[in-house]
Amino acid sequence: MEQSERYYVPHGSNWPIVGAVALFILMLGVSTALNGAGFGPVVAWTGAAILIVMIVGWFSNVIDESQSGIYNAQVDRSFRMGMTWFIISEVAFFAAFFGALFYARQLSLPWLGGESNNFFTNLLLWPEFANEWPSNGPGVVGGEFQSMGALGLPLINTAILLTSGVTITIAHHALKDNNRAVLNWFLFATFALGFIFVGLQAYEYIHAYRDLNLTLGSGIYGSTFFMLTGFHGAHVTLGATMLVVIWVRCLKGHFTPAHHFGFEGVAWYWHFVDVVWLGLYIFVYWL
Repeated sequence: MEQSERYYVPHGSNWPIVGAVALFILMLGVSTALNGAGFGPVVAWTGAAILIVMIVGWFSNVIDESQSGIYNAQVDRSFRMGMTWFIISEVAFFAAFFGALFYARQLSLPWLGGESNNFFTNLLLWPEFANEWPSNGPGVVGGEFQSMGALGLPLINTAILLTSGVTITIAHHALKDNNRAVLNWFLFATFALGFIFVGLQAYEYIHAYRDLNLTLGSGIYGSTFFMLTGFHGAHVTLGATMLVVIWVRCLKGHFTPAHHFGFEGVAWYWHFVDVVWLGLYIFVYWL
């Protein structure tokens, strides 16, 4: 596969606007469903279906471009810069939610509990409220609940994600050594572990709602718990799906030891979700 000496600029594509519309419909459906609208799930699934069509179509175009040899070293550097900035934006995304958790635990609840110079705030407004975590606030929003412990499923999921970080590293080294058999098996193991993680996370949510009365409406603890773990689960689902695409490409003989940024980009993303989960496990489940 010869590479072009010219910098490749993609032709006009309709996929970005299709993806934007799909995300709008998906979020509209999810938000209305959370607020009790009967049509919400139908709208959400419609948006998800359009999004899947967009992903398949856009991925197909990029794969065809890559295999045709029109990506040169300069394009490869552009991809690496783009992926780097994307991951930086994702760091900022999760930092916002971790920041909300920090604010609630270290600033807001102590103020309401009367610590430091906020004695009269507690005395006059919430005299029976004590600064304890987990908490759904002085208004006991959502009713009494039990918190999710650090052992059991969360610990198992931590082991699963850490193991998947090892398997994708082995697969990467196998690709650089041109060992296709090891590459294919360990890449398969990586996305299989990812989907197992998502399945166990879904079971954990069912357990939280059914047995612990821990819901998205359980005050600041419930909202930060489900927003952080939920968005992380969505990222794991997306990452595992991308790994499936990369795996199929590897089975077809795509990528070489010298040119395989498509694989590397997904590997970077997968290591990122691993690191985010470690932060989640420590600050959401453990501490």
